[in-house]
Amino acid sequence: MHSLVVFAGNSNPELAGSVCRHIGIGLGDCEVKRFSDGEIQIEIRENVRGKDVFILQSTCAPVNEHLVELLLMIDAFKRSSARRVTAVIPYYGYARQDKKIAPRVPISAKLVADLIEVAGANRVITMDLHAGQIQGFFNVPVDNLFAAPVLLQYIKNNFRTDTVVVSPDAGGAERARAFAKRLDSLMAIIDKRRDAPNKAEAMNVVGDVEGKIAIILDDMVDTAGTLTQAALALKKRGASEIHACSAHAVLSGPAVERITDSDISSLVVTDTIPMGDKARECGKIRVLSVSKLLGEAIQRSHTGSSVSSLFV
Repeated sequence: MHSLVVFAGNSNPELAGSVCRHIGIGLGDCEVKRFSDGEIQIEIRENVRGKDVFILQSTCAPVNEHLVELLLMIDAFKRSSARRVTAVIPYYGYARQDKKIAPRVPISAKLVADLIEVAGANRVITMDLHAGQIQGFFNVPVDNLFAAPVLLQYIKNNFRTDTVVVSPDAGGAERARAFAKRLDSLMAIIDKRRDAPNKAEAMNVVGDVEGKIAIILDDMVDTAGTLTQAALALKKRGASEIHACSAHAVLSGPAVERITDSDISSLVVTDTIPMGDKARECGKIRVLSVSKLLGEAIQRSHTGSSVSSLFV
């Protein structure tokens, strides 16, 4: 068996360290720094010839910096004669631009997929893609994991009765339905109208939430406009408590302030994206780790074992 090595860029070193501890190996020795003009410089400080290399890098803010870091790292390992290079991208940036929604706009998710593939990635492991069809943008194997096992366990341990799983929009109905089935709970959908990017207005609640614990489920929380509008609609419909769960805590702009001032009692997210200082200080936000899930996927990919059981 060829040696398994894990390297990381600058986007999420804490998650990379946790993944390596789960696998039982040390993090690979690689330095990602800058030239004086801001260009990214990669230096691999150990021999990777013939090895199975996994690069863990979320393309979170600053998105373009972290994306270029990932591309240069892939190229560096390919040129260092690694046997295989796998890009482990817990959060895949540009995923919301997965189709043309207006004339003369790019399909950015496809372009990013092309860049990763051309850079030399032989495989991609990611988590909770905003749109599942992004897997088809690649011509190399893609394992799209889900944070569902981690979030479901938290919900089961903390909310036992009278729960209703709420999708903040029609697009997330399938995800909410799957959670509701596993929790044996009811389901509701927010009828949402979006007038502009990062601006949402919750219009109506489809389903019975009166007197129940509402758990809003989404794949990501960006500016928290959708989330807080959904919480307001649920409050008006008589929900006794409102909580939220999300795989990716983008939390840009006024997100933390909106969550703090909203009717949401708690927001549970994973560590696919590292928390900023404001988010860490917010008493409503709790972070669960997906390091064990990613570590297991990396080990199974390395040994050629099936990862199907991880796609809950």
